Amino acid sequence: MPKKVKLILNPMADMGAAWRIANDLRPIINEYGAADWSGTVYPTHATELARQAGLDGYDMVIALGGDGTVHEVINGLMQVPAETRPVLGVVPVGSGNDFAHAISIPAAPDRALLHALNGQSSPVDIGLMTDENGRQEYFDNTVGIGFDAVVTIRSHKLPVVRGFLMYLTAVIQTILLNHDPSLMKVETEAGAWEETALMFTLCNGGREGGGFMIDPKAKNNDGEMSYAMVRKCSRLAMFRLIPEFMNGTHMRFPQIKMGTCTSLSIQADRPMYIHADGEIFTSFGSNLKAVRFETLPSALRVVCG
Repeated sequence: MPKKVKLILNPMADMGAAWRIANDLRPIINEYGAADWSGTVYPTHATELARQAGLDGYDMVIALGGDGTVHEVINGLMQVPAETRPVLGVVPVGSGNDFAHAISIPAAPDRALLHALNGQSSPVDIGLMTDENGRQEYFDNTVGIGFDAVVTIRSHKLPVVRGFLMYLTAVIQTILLNHDPSLMKVETEAGAWEETALMFTLCNGGREGGGFMIDPKAKNNDGEMSYAMVRKCSRLAMFRLIPEFMNGTHMRFPQIKMGTCTSLSIQADRPMYIHADGEIFTSFGSNLKAVRFETLPSALRVVCG
């Protein structure tokens, strides 16, 4: 077990189930030695707690929550100088747990905690997003522009359903109510192009929404990001693509454009809706039309499976 461990818990993760799960995990922490707990009470609180943990000399920060909690923790850790940046451990107790899937850690919270405390850390890539106003946000798994960002916004308004069903319901709603393609000017280190598209997703990990395999080949330790663009198509075609995205077989369809890059910029002809790791970066009412991304290779050490 690392010498000094901070556990950051989002008690509201998975509709509030995280609090009960964390209580069940206390005996493991007590058996392996002392660790300090902190709970989040408002948005971005996990970012502040993780940053302070790094400044206070903690060797490891363990995020207990879903992808949103991990996202906030990573944004805090990336504010700590690299030479003193704590190792990240993850205990997945959220709805999607896509980053946990990407790093191949156990799905069961007790096994994930034991693995975090005893496993070896490895370097992983982190993405950095900068918008036209200079606002920056780190991301660990995926960033979605357009369709899947609206899905994220809608999923946050579905308190009755949980897990993958929540995201699937939001997908169906978005196809029916927000079929709104945008002209995008995209530029990478390999070239530039224009395309009218419904969705553009940048991947550091392969899965989002708890079960949509955006790029099954994506790796978060290869120094690059992959992307998947859904070109303008009909609602019927989007419904046809749902099972393909679930199976990771969508790339064979002409509506899909795939590629890899280390940096990328996008300018759109209308305001962009963006999510980062399932956290809403811009929502309805935003006027943001330009954003750029870059890969930060091996920026963070994480206890992977």
